[in-house]
Amino acid sequence: MVSPDARRRLGGRLHAFTQVFDPPLGSGDGPTFAIKDLIDVAGVPTGGGGVVPLDVAPALNAVAVQRLLDAGYVAVGKTHTVELAFGGWGTNRSVGAPWNPWDAAAHRAPGGSSSGSAVAVASGLCDVALGTDTGGSIRIPAAACGVVGLKPGRGLVSTRGVHDLAPSLDTLGPLARSVADAARVLEIISGPDGAGATRPQFDAQAALAADVRGWKVAVLPMEAMSPIDPQVAELYRAAIGRLADLGVQIETARTPRPFADYFIPNGWLMAAEGWRVRGAHIEANGELMDRWVVKRFEGGRDVTDAQLAQALARRAADQREFQDWMSPYDALLSPTLPIPAPPIEDVDETASPFSAMTRAGNYLDLPAASVPMGLTSSGLPAGLQIMGRMADEVSVVALAAAFEAVSGWNGRRPDLAGFGG
Repeated sequence: MVSPDARRRLGGRLHAFTQVFDPPLGSGDGPTFAIKDLIDVAGVPTGGGGVVPLDVAPALNAVAVQRLLDAGYVAVGKTHTVELAFGGWGTNRSVGAPWNPWDAAAHRAPGGSSSGSAVAVASGLCDVALGTDTGGSIRIPAAACGVVGLKPGRGLVSTRGVHDLAPSLDTLGPLARSVADAARVLEIISGPDGAGATRPQFDAQAALAADVRGWKVAVLPMEAMSPIDPQVAELYRAAIGRLADLGVQIETARTPRPFADYFIPNGWLMAAEGWRVRGAHIEANGELMDRWVVKRFEGGRDVTDAQLAQALARRAADQREFQDWMSPYDALLSPTLPIPAPPIEDVDETASPFSAMTRAGNYLDLPAASVPMGLTSSGLPAGLQIMGRMADEVSVVALAAAFEAVSGWNGRRPDLAGFGG
């Protein structure tokens, strides 16, 4: 196990943790896990990525945290997040952005908003980590940092003890270095909580043991997606070929609406619901916050209840349309990110290419995973996104595990020598 001192030293260089627990929390001797600083740990401030905490001393652990502790997992710290979880690049002008561990020379975007969780897992500072996903915030940093990210559909994992961004979109899930590790965490944290989580516990063993030969998957053609970096496109084509070699039936298909038609309303809902949840906090503390995060929230300030209700009704109709389209397929494939991680100094906060392919999963309430599919010539990771039918996490995990086994990735890790690791 990595010592708290080593975790502080390397984690400090990578800016992964807001706090390292010394000693770690828990009485078990199982795997180590880290916790996004949007998720409550009893007695530990929940910073939410800002200077002013969302809760200075939560009374209880979040349900997911407690379930992992009860299963013998050991909590090693809280991890950095984009402020109030509203951003896909992983930048944070309030308390600093984590450093993508695949490049020690340039500070590259780690992906957000679960940035510190992905960095901590990728750099070996913990075995698994918890993140949240409202528009891609588990899958984006997983792809940018070369780890597995697993976003469940709603109603499977409790969000009690998780501070909302947009309640109708928020989900909680694991980041890990393998699909099996992520699936086991999902099993532990899933199941009814007496409130919003109503679905049965996920069966990791069944998902990991499934035979995907003969399964039919839809593949988005290049021209139906946001412009894809040529090297990411090459890795994507190779990933599809590996799945085909396994006996998976590949069918190029276009979704009922372009992904942009799901991207825009998902962002609108994030702002509209987000202002209702965090407007008072922003009005009180906006001068201390990242100005770009404030600007995103302010986009929802003037949304009326009638407009929000209309948008949610349209979303329900879009979900029905998509599920009808998806019914012949076991999954839908795309790159997770259209581009590799850029240097943070080159990030354009007015654009959101990192979430171009991920937001549809939240808007349509689809389970999804990001699995590493290789490195570019510059040594930067790219991820394969696997989206399943509504409430079908089993197929997502099965296909993710099958691809991982033939991907050639084999748990590859970044060279941390440049960080003193």
